[in-house]
Amino acid sequence: MPIVTISMRKGRTKQEKRKILDAVHDALVAAFKIPESDRTQKIMEFDEENFEIPEGKTLKYTLIEIAVFPGRSREAKKELYRLIVEKLGALGVPVNDVFILLNEQPLDNWGIRGGQMAGEVHLGYTVKV
Repeated sequence: MPIVTISMRKGRTKQEKRKILDAVHDALVAAFKIPESDRTQKIMEFDEENFEIPEGKTLKYTLIEIAVFPGRSREAKKELYRLIVEKLGALGVPVNDVFILLNEQPLDNWGIRGGQMAGEVHLGYTVKV
């Protein structure tokens, strides 16, 4: 049940944004084995004065923050990062313009399925990948 926030400068087309969302989701499905239907994502776009781009990066700089349940292996995380960068690269985002932050939140910090603690709910999939 990842929650994905993709931050970028304004100016990309509707089609570009859809492809970016799909690329990140596809990487999560492949690397973390989440269900295909598990999509909680948003794009946040900023005007120039509200989104600093680090020196040496282009206007396509993309910040991806993903909140997830803990339990994925180091190898699964590495695969996620690799796939996101590869898939965004195919969309024209330079590999050095992708920054990924993975936040692992304890299950007790997630209220899901009617306000139940995630640690007390059968998820239907494993997070130990």
